[in-house]
Amino acid sequence: MIQRTSAFFTQVVHRVLPDPLIFAIFLTIATFALAFGLTPQSPADLVVMWGSGFWNLLAFSMQMAMILVTGHALASSGPVKRVLVALAHSARTPTQGVMLVAFVSAVACAINWGFGLVLGAMLSREVAKRVEGTDYRLLVACAYMGFLTWHGGLSGSVPLVAATSGNPMEKTIGLIPVSQTIFTGYNAFITIGLIVMLPILARLMMPKPSDVISVDPALLDDPQEVTRKLSADATLAERAEESRLLAVFVALLCAVFLVIRTRNKGFTLDIDTVNLVFLAIGILLHKTPMAYARAVAAAARGTSAIMIQFPLYAGIQALMDHSGLAGVITKWFVDVANIYTFPLLTFLSSGLINFAVPSGGGHWVVQGPFVMPAAKALGANLGKAAMAIAYGEAWTNMAQPFWALPALAIAGLGVRDIMGYCVTALLFSGLVFIAGLYLF
Repeated sequence: MIQRTSAFFTQVVHRVLPDPLIFAIFLTIATFALAFGLTPQSPADLVVMWGSGFWNLLAFSMQMAMILVTGHALASSGPVKRVLVALAHSARTPTQGVMLVAFVSAVACAINWGFGLVLGAMLSREVAKRVEGTDYRLLVACAYMGFLTWHGGLSGSVPLVAATSGNPMEKTIGLIPVSQTIFTGYNAFITIGLIVMLPILARLMMPKPSDVISVDPALLDDPQEVTRKLSADATLAERAEESRLLAVFVALLCAVFLVIRTRNKGFTLDIDTVNLVFLAIGILLHKTPMAYARAVAAAARGTSAIMIQFPLYAGIQALMDHSGLAGVITKWFVDVANIYTFPLLTFLSSGLINFAVPSGGGHWVVQGPFVMPAAKALGANLGKAAMAIAYGEAWTNMAQPFWALPALAIAGLGVRDIMGYCVTALLFSGLVFIAGLYLF
């Protein structure tokens, strides 16, 4: 049944899902129409809101571009590549291959979402090279499916923001410590449940051998050699470019900074930290500054989708927030909820809004002011209400291509290649989320 379901959704997606850029444009049009129809804002006001927010994600766009290029460059270094190859060799059959990628990606995303996205995509490439008969589309989909665990893990933005002083909801409901969100029985059930379920689901989604789409060998070609040997008559400038000492200096500088910051402010594993660690280890393993620069240049080709699409989503997010449309949608769900249905309806409203605001932190800003006071008034568990917002965002990422772009760029595939499998994962993972919210 699951194999037929994934095959059905794969066919549907290939027919109806446009390129992610076109999807973002259609979503912009739909958001404008809904905001005009459901809020008192004028068309001119809506245009101003959209345009004013268009560049709000520039810093985040750069972070995502850096996670792609530093992760790709790190994985292309000799030592890391050997680790990935050894891990890929543990899979002997296509079944073991998809289960391995799904499991590793889910565990890695629970540790840190940026690390998990890169690791899963890179591992899928290595498995495809070494296991004949594996459907490359499913492998890459398994890498992205692991992203379902991120909000219940150590880098979940909603629970971390809710526990941080100065967040938008602190004056209304106070701080929500991670002991009431991340480190709870229901979150352990959901996160561990997903880690166990996703490899099994990947196995059940495997297409028949006759339906397997073999990977284009060109997609798996190793990058060109980036290390250069200097001639005896190399100039001083050329020797500086290929200096191992300079590479060690940069890596050491990054390491010292992280040690000092950890000593002064405590350990923080956020996206900037991951990027800095990837950069430091990458330049060290590539041995010279210019070898690392050439590795980054090879990886940078995949950042084009991020550059053009993320500003569109920034405009959509600003439109949802400033027009009040996100609040209108959330209020529809909250107004009909009681203490028993509140977690489910919050989860569903978050999943719906995620199509226009694919950001965990953004959800806390646009949904928190409506969801959290209602939870307090109903006597609902505040930690669970916050996590319901987070889970909804993670859940419908399986049908929203925003977060898939870095992984797809690394893998060399398009969104239509994997989204049928991901929609199937959305259906079955929803059962895990709902069970966790209601059984604990």
